[in-house]
Amino acid sequence: MKKTLILTTALCGMAFGASAQEVNLLSWGGAYGNSHLEAYAKPFTAETGTAVNISDADNPATPIKAMVEAGNVTSDVASVEYADAVRLCDEGLLEEIDASALEAAEDGTAATDDYIEGGVTDCFVATDVYSMVLVYNDSQFEDAKPATPADFFDLEAFPGKRTMRKGAKFNLELALMADGVPADEVYATLETAEGVDRAFAKLDSIKDEVVWWEAGAQPPQLLADGEVSMAYAFNGRIFDAVQQDDQPFEIIWDGQIYEMEGWVIPMGAPNMDEALEFIAFSTAPANQARAAEFISYGPPRRSAAAMVGNIQGTEEPMGPNLPTSEENMTNALGSNLDFWVDYDSELNERFNAWLAG
Repeated sequence: MKKTLILTTALCGMAFGASAQEVNLLSWGGAYGNSHLEAYAKPFTAETGTAVNISDADNPATPIKAMVEAGNVTSDVASVEYADAVRLCDEGLLEEIDASALEAAEDGTAATDDYIEGGVTDCFVATDVYSMVLVYNDSQFEDAKPATPADFFDLEAFPGKRTMRKGAKFNLELALMADGVPADEVYATLETAEGVDRAFAKLDSIKDEVVWWEAGAQPPQLLADGEVSMAYAFNGRIFDAVQQDDQPFEIIWDGQIYEMEGWVIPMGAPNMDEALEFIAFSTAPANQARAAEFISYGPPRRSAAAMVGNIQGTEEPMGPNLPTSEENMTNALGSNLDFWVDYDSELNERFNAWLAG
């Protein structure tokens, strides 16, 4: 984990310089971390005078577990994937979050009723809906263009190396869809030994041509450098590379796997009151909508969806770029969060053994 920046804006320095209040936020860095900075941290500091110190990690769940178990907790709020939040909560490593402290929607609807299913649990409050998507470098395919999960595994028709996240999650589901399993049957298939074998057999077909990534910033860089022709990556990272760097990347929404990410509070957080205040502020509908204008992750609060405006700094609407937009959900798979809570350790052990073999 590396420290990336400390937020004490000029406003904070002038108006609240004597305040010792702070929130230590552990995020993911990159374009996603920037959305936390711009939509949440800066406005929170301006409104409350509480400084927000942002650090980043490849996966914040890992250092959170380590610091709590070591009894040396330095983070107050962390951004984690839903399955990690459930697992850490079950292990007693997270504080419970009082949902009644969350801001209601503008029409008075309670936050818990405003969220999509699973958006608020005992230890977790969702901030966004992201997805893993297939993407290709358009400059490397002059004629036929890949369009489906099956195409990602077709090295003959669509040559070039691939890059995939190092781990079982997402890859096993993708492999089954590419092998012809309908999206609504993927998890039932993965619950059988035969289904797991089938997924790994499909991964075997491209294993020698895969560059494995662990940090979300790696896939767009590998695509830009020409080291791979196709990637399996977070949609927001690809969106940012296209918008900010004018990269010729094309997202394949067919077969996207979407999931929630959100805030947790490590057990023993040093600034508990400020952490709760920050979570309530940042998950208000207007702030969730604002974050979606910086990176193409959909807000998990229903009332926030209609508030999302244009892509930051442009006149182009953000809506069509969100995983949750209707046209992008045609053949989408919702990550089965309960499945991964139950099988994460087992399948990652199998994946690591497969990778080493």
